Amino acid sequence: MKSKITNVVTCGVGGQGVLLFTDVLADVAVSAGMDVKKSEVHGMAQRGGSVISQLRFGEHVFSPLIEETTADFIVGFEKLETLRYLHFLSEKGKVIVDSLEIAPMPVLTGASEYPKDIMERIKTRAKNVYIIDAFNKAVELGESRTQNVIMLGALSRFLKFPFELYKTAIEKNIKAKFVELNIKAFEIGKKLARK
Repeated sequence: MKSKITNVVTCGVGGQGVLLFTDVLADVAVSAGMDVKKSEVHGMAQRGGSVISQLRFGEHVFSPLIEETTADFIVGFEKLETLRYLHFLSEKGKVIVDSLEIAPMPVLTGASEYPKDIMERIKTRAKNVYIIDAFNKAVELGESRTQNVIMLGALSRFLKFPFELYKTAIEKNIKAKFVELNIKAFEIGKKLARK
């Protein structure tokens, strides 16, 4: 019998903490005794370019790459980036997307316009869409960089890992002086995913 592998695609813009999100979640899965593989593309990460990471965990994972139409989750930190990688989503997969808009370079230069119907297009192509106002909640919390941990908290509602594993992984990956703030961010994300 084939064991279930969970496939998570996370996408956003350079500087949003996509890779840290993936590192924390990978540590959680490893601590739970799972085989974990990850892959990331971040060539433009420092310049506000597109960033995508792929994380797979389960009993036996042989490849870090997620095939198109097989992702259980797409976690999008920016809505246009989420739309860009929607082809990875499986038929029953869930999309957890921040309503944040970050204009890419062609929009900033006036070469094109930021699409106005992104959420409608996402909802047309995905059955299970959870819109999380993570960036604005992070700003309210006093630290916009906690957006990624708010998104992690939202995703945690759909995974079976205990809170203690998340707490330990946050402590391992985040500077000590920001741990308490990020634990708070994680709890906010969990509540947002209930709505």
